[in-house]
Amino acid sequence: MSAAKSVNGFLINKAMDGQWWVGSVAGENIAGPFPTEAMAIEVASVLELEHPDPKRRGKDKN
Repeated sequence: MSAAKSVNGFLINKAMDGQWWVGSVAGENIAGPFPTEAMAIEVASVLELEHPDPKRRGKDKN
């Protein structure tokens, strides 16, 4: 099996059953299964990563 592809911050992985999954870098499956790699890549290309709000520092800290 080849290495996972990275698309838009997500990993495209092929499962043992031949299905394709969009996963996080932590190994969690985000979306899928998809019958083709192209479909998984298309979904990953429109997903957005959730980032935590920036923390305040210094005297403006609540």
